[in-house]
Amino acid sequence: MPEFWARLAASFAYLTGCRRGEILPLGWDQTDLAERVVRLELGTTKNDQPRVIPLAPELYEILVMQKAIRDRDYPTCPWVFFQEDGQPITRWELRDAWERGCKAAGFVDDAGKITRLFHDLRRTGVRNLIRAGVPERVAMAISGHKTRAILDRYNIVSGADLKDAARKPGEYLAHKGTQPEDRHTIGTQPDPGRIQ
Repeated sequence: MPEFWARLAASFAYLTGCRRGEILPLGWDQTDLAERVVRLELGTTKNDQPRVIPLAPELYEILVMQKAIRDRDYPTCPWVFFQEDGQPITRWELRDAWERGCKAAGFVDDAGKITRLFHDLRRTGVRNLIRAGVPERVAMAISGHKTRAILDRYNIVSGADLKDAARKPGEYLAHKGTQPEDRHTIGTQPDPGRIQ
């Protein structure tokens, strides 16, 4: 993506699963670098529910860098993500930067149409949280999904997930073979006094 500010906004979406409409108006008053969280306040989210977004180390570093640029060059700028002149980023400017970046990366079909949406970063962010072992309820709280059904539309099973599922039973069985086994039949308990 050509514009530095557009890359930062895309990184935030990728790492948090936040929506474009939550990212562009994000202000420094919602960003607590000391606590390493971003607070999306009541009325600033699609479902009007407040959320707390914990900052992963990489995201924290991005925001610390962005704050340093803001403090040095545009100390009155209230927005976390701003253009080179300290002005807010509009959705149209982000869309244009996104399309240029997709074309530069080769994400186009034979007709030259862009094959990736900015919203795909939200899907990826949610999947990354879950694949990293974050409990689904916590991932829902971070991403703002109110129901499991909606979360499931974002948590798409990929070919890599299926390959991983095929590999795991073999690893489990190989590990199980190295562990002592307590054998007894279903419905009975082993005799604790019996020497095996």
